[in-house]
Parts: sequence; C-alpha cells; structure tokens
Amino acid sequence: MKDMEFMIDEYWKQKSLEQMSDEEWENLCDGCGKCCLNKVEDYDTGELFFTDVACKLLDLKKCRCQSYKNRKRFVPDCQILTPKKVRRLPWLPSTCSYRLLAEGKDLPSWHHLKTGSRQSIHNAGQSVRGRCVDERHVKDLEDHIIDWIE
Repeated sequence: MKDMEFMIDEYWKQKSLEQMSDEEWENLCDGCGKCCLNKVEDYDTGELFFTDVACKLLDLKKCRCQSYKNRKRFVPDCQILTPKKVRRLPWLPSTCSYRLLAEGKDLPSWHHLKTGSRQSIHNAGQSVRGRCVDERHVKDLEDHIIDWIE
C-alpha cells in the first residue's frame, strides 16, 4: 500500500535525491539486482565489464539482498549508495533509478512506483532474475563477462 501512496504524489519528480527521506530513497530501488553483479576491470584501460556473477548475498529469485542492513559486514566492498556516490559511480547501469534521477530523467515505465507492482521489472526483463549465478560457484570472473547490461 505504501507504493501506491508514493505513486500518487510522484515525489521523485518533486524532490532532489538529497531531499528524499530514507523511506523515499529506499523505495526508489527498482530491485533489478544489476548493481549486485561482480565487475571485472581491464587494468590496462580501466574499462569495467559486468559479469553474470552475483554477490553471495543476492537472493537470485527476489533480486534483493538477503542481509541488506548488515551487508557491509559480510561484503566489505559493497557500495552503499548515497546521492553523492550515485553521481560519481560510473558502473551504475543506465536503467538504475538513482542514476536516472541524478541525470534529470524520469523513472522507466516498468518501475514499481509507476506500475504499482514490484513484479513489473521482472516482466519487463530488466532484472537479473534467471540470468546470473552465485559467486560461490564461480572460479574465473573473466569467463562470465556479459553484454546485456547498459
């Protein structure tokens, strides 16, 4: 029901990222899971590549962190997004809600704040559901580089 309240006032169009409450900020996350995928860096060029290898904490069916509040304890290099970080992290996917708003764009049509359903991201094929593997089962990240994330 909270999502419906947020949909009605379209707060993301009226507030900057910095002005949002914690609840509004957290509700922006579309639950795609793309930011939880491991990345590989080309040390010669600095270019980053996404892999289909998910953080051990990502629930591969729900595309949600299984220990969100304590994730830094289990995954020390996990990036906790802030408005400042969103503006400077080059690897955030082009579909990331935080990135889109930071760039002055609107949320995508499949976002749960527009559709009223958290299932809509999966229906639109914009999540990692069914497309990735748990990092505990992978030896070489380089063998898992993908090109389906923009």
